[in-house]
Amino acid sequence: MSNNTSHFFAYLARMKLIYRWPLMRNVSNENISEHSLQVAFVAHALALIENKKFGGDYSPERVALLAMFHDCSEVLTGDLPTPIKYFNPAIADEYKKIEQIAEDKLVAMLPEEFREDYRPLIDSDVIDAGDYKLVKQADAICAYLKCLEELSAGNHEFQQAKRRLEKTMEERGSDATDYFMKTFAPSFELSLDEISDE
Repeated sequence: MSNNTSHFFAYLARMKLIYRWPLMRNVSNENISEHSLQVAFVAHALALIENKKFGGDYSPERVALLAMFHDCSEVLTGDLPTPIKYFNPAIADEYKKIEQIAEDKLVAMLPEEFREDYRPLIDSDVIDAGDYKLVKQADAICAYLKCLEELSAGNHEFQQAKRRLEKTMEERGSDATDYFMKTFAPSFELSLDEISDE
């Protein structure tokens, strides 16, 4: 193999092989590639909502790009279930260190001239905190929407996760997230026929 070969995009392509919610029965499995795209859609919308309705000054495109990469280190770490990751502060701190090592390894896979272009998208130590706040809000919203979809399909396995995410969204909430939830979330509890009737 050539010394000029980079495995970066081959690893990113494996995002579709990492499934979320691994300890729970799912009506519809969700991989981190699908999840990251949905988070990018929602984060982009939150940036637009902040700008147009609440005086924000975000770059929606930049926020969407951060969201696309927000879980990419999981191609090296896998998806650790939330109840384990946050079981206690010591586990959360150690897992954060593991994530940082994975982020560094991914960036190091790139040809050297591109590393500083990707580092601000991948390395959680250098990502802009203001932009990333919207990504984390979008991440929580998307997890909550997944709960709504599973519950609407009759899967009560997600009832507790929904309650936990309601608390998370209260903590991470903003005027923009409230607007998004009131405007867009109710449709996730409807069938295709119901959203097609209007």
